[in-house]
Amino acid sequence: MSETPQNESTNAPGTSADNPDFEAMARDIAEVPAVEVIVTVAVNLMSAAAVKLGLTEEGDEHKDLDEARKLIHALAGLLDASTTEISSFHASPLRDGLKSLQLAFREASIVPDEPGKGPGEKYTGPVYG
Repeated sequence: MSETPQNESTNAPGTSADNPDFEAMARDIAEVPAVEVIVTVAVNLMSAAAVKLGLTEEGDEHKDLDEARKLIHALAGLLDASTTEISSFHASPLRDGLKSLQLAFREASIVPDEPGKGPGEKYTGPVYG
């Protein structure tokens, strides 16, 4: 029987859990279309913002409106910058999700921002709730 540790036997030659195979990861990401990367990043930003808004089952446990503001603003900037790069098939549901997050942020704020001054509204225009 081999004396090789379990974690090293599952990795490519020359890699370990502490030293990932960056060439293999680069090859993997090279095969992913840009639209898929953009959509994945947008969904991750949406999910993180929802958690920070307290919209998950845990509710207020992870609520942090300052963090939510940053995530929503980043999402709005990403969608604004990528609108011409991704089809409306992908962009429409992402914009709807963004608007929902902006409205949820407005509702969660003790002192709501003026219309046009909320997170991401620099890119989307005013959101009324």
